[in-house]
Amino acid sequence: MDTLSEETPNLDEQVVFPVELSPTAQKRLDAIMRLLEPCASRKEYGDRLRTEAAELGVSERTLHRYKRQWYEKGLIGLADDTRADKGKSRIHPELQNCATKLFKNRNRNGKRLNRKDVYKHVRQKAIDLGLKPPAQSTIYDLLKPLYEAEENKKSIRTPGWQGETLILSIKDGGELKPEASNQVWQIDHTPADILLVDQEGNLLGCPWLTTVVDSYSRCIVGFHLGFDAPSSKVVTLALRQAILPKRYSASYDLKAEWGTYGLPKHIYTDNGKDFRSDHAQQVAGQLGFTWHYRSRPSEGGIVERFFRTLNDQVWSKLEGYKGSNVQERPKGAEQYAVFTLEEVQKGLVRYIIHQYNQSIDDRTRQNRYQRWEAGLLHSPTLPSERELDVCLLKQATRKVQRGGHISFEDIVYKGEYLAGYAGQKMALRYDPDNLGVIYIYRIEHNKEEFLARGFPLLEGFERRSLKEWQAIKKAMKLSNTVVTSTNISEFFEKQDDKPKKTLRQRRKVA
Repeated sequence: MDTLSEETPNLDEQVVFPVELSPTAQKRLDAIMRLLEPCASRKEYGDRLRTEAAELGVSERTLHRYKRQWYEKGLIGLADDTRADKGKSRIHPELQNCATKLFKNRNRNGKRLNRKDVYKHVRQKAIDLGLKPPAQSTIYDLLKPLYEAEENKKSIRTPGWQGETLILSIKDGGELKPEASNQVWQIDHTPADILLVDQEGNLLGCPWLTTVVDSYSRCIVGFHLGFDAPSSKVVTLALRQAILPKRYSASYDLKAEWGTYGLPKHIYTDNGKDFRSDHAQQVAGQLGFTWHYRSRPSEGGIVERFFRTLNDQVWSKLEGYKGSNVQERPKGAEQYAVFTLEEVQKGLVRYIIHQYNQSIDDRTRQNRYQRWEAGLLHSPTLPSERELDVCLLKQATRKVQRGGHISFEDIVYKGEYLAGYAGQKMALRYDPDNLGVIYIYRIEHNKEEFLARGFPLLEGFERRSLKEWQAIKKAMKLSNTVVTSTNISEFFEKQDDKPKKTLRQRRKVA
């Protein structure tokens, strides 16, 4: 007994326990004892759990329940709990017939009844007959086999979900069957239905959201939120964020880590030109994964479901929500817009980490992030950040100025160790949502070799997007202000001293 864990029950505290274990209870106890033996790894414990559950003819969850009952109640917790009426419905025949008929006719005569509607009708039927109304869960259990039988008929006709298994149909006639995490990632775009403003409160419009979802766990592994319309460059930026470990500053106020990273084996998308582009195929070839295309639009349900959830639970609760339906669009949404791209991005990161990835998925009935962790067959492959620079946007070449400076978008960057390359042409890569750093490549024999990073000489560009900066330059030119280092500094100082327009001020101006 000394080798048992600290969770082993104190038998002195057990009030009642069976004098002799039944054969069934003895098998359960033997299985629990084997589970308590030391394991070299989590995988070994998982294999052992599956083996023992199969031997007992129960699910892994049921075996965990036996183990918990043994912890809490001792041997009495392992007693055979099979009811004499197991397998038989305890619902009154009249109510059972009522529920079955309602299920079969739930979508007829212009009606669409869900499970809760069926329960309400059955409950009223019981009251009318003077019977005790059944519990809601009892009716749900009665209807469950009917729903499952209906789903099985659908899965026979077309690929898709078959129980907890997902089969993805490919355009060339093949199929993908995700059986592990990071095996198949899906990517798609949607306009985020919320109007955003710049740091001064001036309206910028709605951003685009590109999301990367792991098909096996349905966990969000990465995203890109910005004002650039869907393109291969936006897709690869989202991929870069999904592949790398996610690290955020204290300003994000995170209570947990995102945790997902690594390289996929397959990417599954629609047949849009942004996914078929040479750039997307170059990234796939360089990073070693295969691109596949859906056989039909309906195959993208996993990503689209997240978009709907995000719209219902996040965007629609924020000021500036525009709505995707013109008929139901809130009036005067422009007056209520107060959030910047950075603020919404922080909120989206918190929502994904704290809520969406931590919640139970209806299909798998598992916590999405825990399923992603459990579905890893090995430690995720992680390329270097320099290898992932192929995902960044590429800009035309620029010459190195004296002192190791490079001018890009009217911003002067100081490059690390560039002083000796004055007059030479360099290729630049950058993130359009963060002008606070650029990546500089030396061109030799038509090949690019990473040389250094460049940082703005002026403060104020950290996390500033290209679109914001272009809007600032336009405003300066309209006011006949020349875009120089001095004028930019003065503009930023005035912007820092000037509080952002409040919601009330924006309404008044509008």
